[in-house]
Amino acid sequence: MSYILDQEQLDGLEEALTTDLMTLGIQSVILIDMAGNVIVNLDDGKVRHDVYSLAALAAGNFGAVSAMASIIGEEEFSLLFHKGKSENINFTKIMDDFLLVSIFGNDVSLGYLRLKIDEVIKKIKVLIDKSRSS
Repeated sequence: MSYILDQEQLDGLEEALTTDLMTLGIQSVILIDMAGNVIVNLDDGKVRHDVYSLAALAAGNFGAVSAMASIIGEEEFSLLFHKGKSENINFTKIMDDFLLVSIFGNDVSLGYLRLKIDEVIKKIKVLIDKSRSS
């Protein structure tokens, strides 16, 4: 499906991600489409990542993991999480077309983060659905 997001929707997405996720102490939140195109990119200003390479790799990683799920008879895996020594990354699929990538340190609880992601996904779906009805 094709989506055209206007500036009001993009501002709403940025506000929801800032309010619900960045305030938790997350280093970076990136909303991408499944082709790896960056839609919203927020960071704490301290750490700089190569966002475009990260987005492309995240989309590819998610695609590969989805293929593995299919091979073993699962529709998809609901949690994609990679734990590092000091940084962690969480991938959350939103509808069929978007992926939310969250990068955070060990000081952020994964359980609490996932709860907040579930809340923000509801807001994101409402904002994105506006582009379908336009």
